[in-house]
Amino acid sequence: MKKSPSRSLAPKLAQKPKTKAEKPPMMEKIDKALSYTASTIAAIASALGRGGVGVIRVSGNELLPFARILSRKTPKPRIATLADFYSEDGEVIDTGLLLYFPAPHSFTGEDVLELQGHGGIIVQQMLLARCLTLGACLAAPGEFTQRAYLNGKLDLAQAEAVADLIDASSTAAARSAARSMQGEFSKEVNRLQKQLTELRALVEASLDFSEEDIDFIETCDIKDRVHQLQLSLAKIFGRATQGKLLQSGLNVVLVGQPNVGKSSLLNSLSGDELAIVTPVAGTTRDTVKSSLQIEGVPLHIIDTAGLHDTEDEIEKIGISRTWQEIERADAAVLIVDAREGIKESDRAIFSRLPKHLARITALNKIDLIPERAKRHENTQDIIIALSAKTGDGVELLRTELLKIAGWHPTEDAFIARERHLRALDETSCHINEALKQLPSLEFFAEEIRLAQNALGSITGTFTADDLLGEIFGRFCIGK
Repeated sequence: MKKSPSRSLAPKLAQKPKTKAEKPPMMEKIDKALSYTASTIAAIASALGRGGVGVIRVSGNELLPFARILSRKTPKPRIATLADFYSEDGEVIDTGLLLYFPAPHSFTGEDVLELQGHGGIIVQQMLLARCLTLGACLAAPGEFTQRAYLNGKLDLAQAEAVADLIDASSTAAARSAARSMQGEFSKEVNRLQKQLTELRALVEASLDFSEEDIDFIETCDIKDRVHQLQLSLAKIFGRATQGKLLQSGLNVVLVGQPNVGKSSLLNSLSGDELAIVTPVAGTTRDTVKSSLQIEGVPLHIIDTAGLHDTEDEIEKIGISRTWQEIERADAAVLIVDAREGIKESDRAIFSRLPKHLARITALNKIDLIPERAKRHENTQDIIIALSAKTGDGVELLRTELLKIAGWHPTEDAFIARERHLRALDETSCHINEALKQLPSLEFFAEEIRLAQNALGSITGTFTADDLLGEIFGRFCIGK
């Protein structure tokens, strides 16, 4: 076989679209996908490096001849075949299992081959190179999943959940991603989409008749239908918000004067000696980061250089980086020496923090006073008295950070991304605006249409092509 020419990311669909009158709403995207040249793609699907098993994945059309040349065997569908894999000059590259999944019953919807050989990086590269000489092109990041999406094997939310499952940093996140990958999130979105469609059909049908709008609104309980939509949307948004938190977590920056115990608190929160702790002020001159989990929620804790006036050039760089981390954070913990209390310099730091930043004051070193650990709050601040050295009160801080994150224990969260939350929020805004437009049914119908479009972007019913490139470009090679 001759090597295929270079081609764009999106492959040809497994099935041609129906007649023009039957085209679904996303036909603009499908028509563009159909314009690409179909090709066979291949990539190493297992993690690179030394391992027991290495997997090469191949996807394309009519791959049985490809398999016969490579292995000199004709594999049966979905049955593992022990085979030798041959080079162009007839030498055995490796021996392993050959699996064949004929279209459309495969992950991508095309013919798929999986070559399971030994896990050495050199032998995997040799086997991949052989696939390329047989006409395959090297797959781009996420291209296998993109083909699955374009061929209708997954919707867009399910496709993203594949990457989220791979990247899951906790058991809870993995379970939520698995639920989304199995289509639970999509089912809820599609159920809401169906309700919007029924409402829109009712309203647009009424525009063809001469009855008064107000009679139609009362007869069909339009307002009650909209309220039900709002309740359903709020429930989905709540579950998705929890899933977004499981996926991305909370970025927490520890700030304060030098030698107040920031590094000690980082070590206490993480349960490890990550930062150097000494009695010398200014020991930490650069940011130190640690990720931990609290009830499955990833917390990314950043220890920073002490904030104070200095002439030391190295300390100045560390302080500058501290403020950069503060700008990117979701929450800040201002650490204060409990023996000295909150001073004017501490209030100055607080006043410089971004307005959107959630904040907690930690009165550290209560073991030296002594004082018991406790949580109290005034009109402006949440204050927790603790000891980073003994760990007393640190659990109170962990609990408070979860509150700031908005976490509540749940077993039905959907793994979700920022774009999903934005789409749900936009849908909510259009539904709320539709209610305001009554009794004008023309404007009401337009807002419902816009709500449909926003909601449809989650599963890919209405999706811009440049968004597809951004989404699948974040996947790993071979997926």
